Amino acid sequence: MDVIAPGHSACAGCGSMIALRTLVEAAGKNSIVCLATGCMEITTTAYPTTAWEIPLIHVAFENAAAVASGVSRALKRQGKQVNVLAVGGDGGMADIGLQAISGALERNENILIVCYDNEAYANTGIQRSSMTPMFASTTTSPAGKVTKGKDVWKKNLAKICEAHDIPYVATASIAYLSDLESKVKKALSIVGPKFIHVHCPCPIGWKFDTSKTVEIAKLAVETGMWVLYEIENGKIKINVKPEKLKPAKEYFSSQGRFEHLNDEQISQLQDMVTAKYNDLISRSG
Repeated sequence: MDVIAPGHSACAGCGSMIALRTLVEAAGKNSIVCLATGCMEITTTAYPTTAWEIPLIHVAFENAAAVASGVSRALKRQGKQVNVLAVGGDGGMADIGLQAISGALERNENILIVCYDNEAYANTGIQRSSMTPMFASTTTSPAGKVTKGKDVWKKNLAKICEAHDIPYVATASIAYLSDLESKVKKALSIVGPKFIHVHCPCPIGWKFDTSKTVEIAKLAVETGMWVLYEIENGKIKINVKPEKLKPAKEYFSSQGRFEHLNDEQISQLQDMVTAKYNDLISRSG
């Protein structure tokens, strides 16, 4: 039996659903998921139905990590060994729920926190989030004659979690599912707080054909727009290192949200991507 049953209402080509299915299947049936409001909640729990075959607690945008903390402590008090996951999109994890995440990491809660990142508030109309890339056009940061799209760089959520000195931090991608699966299993084998940030292309918000989801996710890694790495006890390891990065322009040209970019903006973005990628390489062992 699937951990997430067929029949959910996620969009065709939804990268977040690919991430969610892989995540919970790797975690297994001995798991409880605390799921923040967002795309994956509204598409799997439409009353009176559910796609979940394991215990799920639907929580508010802001408190997935707090609820997971309480569940974990209650299970410990009962002497039960159960995987406890706090799961949410970039809105529920990087923005509205960031305070609860920081608190859980600081308290050393024995939970796995996962952000499925589609780089916008996709379930409410594709509004800009802190995870939206620079210059991407959204409904609240539209590109036009006056504005250029979002005017600041994407928040580095993994680095924020790393700064809490927790045992395990990792990034993942739906284009590399075996990597995601192994990271989930490794994280759940570690006692203490863990964080995984999964890059999940969204056909509706990013404006590309639904058949291109995995291709675009892979292109993000190949261009350095998204780097796959893990940090265990402060030591960083790059998991997928392209022999030579493809030009970031290839990634931008694959999506309608970047169709307004000019050469100057592309050059600026390329410089930022290269600098951030080289910084990670320099820190890795």
